[in-house]
Amino acid sequence: MLVTQQPVLRRFWYPVIPMARLNDGPKPFRLLNQDLVLWLDSQGKPQVAEDRCAHRSAKLSLGWVDGDNIVCPYHGWNYDGTGACKKIPQTPDRPASRVKVPAFHADERYGYVWVCLGDPVTGIPEMPEAKEPGYRMFHQFHEVWRTAGLRLMENSFDNAHFSFVHRESFGQYDKPIPADLNIEEGEYGFRFETKAPVNNPESQKKLLKMDSDTTVRHMTSNWYMPFGRRLNISYPNGLVHSIVTYATPIDDEHSMICQWAFRSDSEEDAPEAEIIAFDRQVTEEDKRVLESTDYDVPLDTASGEEKHMPSDQPGMVMRKMMKALLERFGESEARSDHARIPVKQEKAS
Repeated sequence: MLVTQQPVLRRFWYPVIPMARLNDGPKPFRLLNQDLVLWLDSQGKPQVAEDRCAHRSAKLSLGWVDGDNIVCPYHGWNYDGTGACKKIPQTPDRPASRVKVPAFHADERYGYVWVCLGDPVTGIPEMPEAKEPGYRMFHQFHEVWRTAGLRLMENSFDNAHFSFVHRESFGQYDKPIPADLNIEEGEYGFRFETKAPVNNPESQKKLLKMDSDTTVRHMTSNWYMPFGRRLNISYPNGLVHSIVTYATPIDDEHSMICQWAFRSDSEEDAPEAEIIAFDRQVTEEDKRVLESTDYDVPLDTASGEEKHMPSDQPGMVMRKMMKALLERFGESEARSDHARIPVKQEKAS
């Protein structure tokens, strides 16, 4: 699937940049091959428009903010959050409103600017830990990976890769048979539950306040169509570590990985920096492998392009649901010219 050629994917919300990054001025971002400029208005609310001045195509992200408006660095044309031109300094006697650039939906949630390029089909997911007392929230990382969002989502619910990809962090290399799992499908995603035995390395013993060499992760997680997940991990001692990860699609080959976490202990119990360090070790292990995979993920699981095993169920369900989504909105799956679609051999007569 080529994400930039599926119009329905423009109708979902994606986190694109931490709000704090906009404090010193406008920033550019590319979402589904659409170049955007993001800025904060005078009330501190995020605004987003096409990163192209209607006059001579200069990038608005090279400009600055004046009140509520973004100012083009080339000739000073001003645009508000609706994309309407509010000021053309060279022609004060003529209405600037005759000029407009495309603008898009923007909102703030969980410390990120979220953007939707079309008419939203669903809202920004609610993370229960954000409202529950006793949880702290902290940003983990925000960086570009050369991988498809669907690859990362499948990886997030894949119990079979622990023993190999994560053998240096928590995976049990000598126990490759993955834990059983359960999936409950919804309209725009699913709920996933499993109990997976894992190693408990020295760094985790300190952070989890557990001395055993192994432990069990009770994971109740959510997939948020198309490229978001919430991984809620409960440990035997009652500690909850919940990680939210989005693979925001930049283009067909690249994703901006946005990750933050909720935790049911305190900074005194487990320093944020040490938690992030362990989680980053885990994500770097994932990144190394995911960046070697093909970005054009086939949604047709019967095509023969990729082989499957029983523990691939979450990814198989994702592909089935994504294929159904496209069909529901009158689309067919777009594929690249180099997609490895097997050629059917005719039997010799």
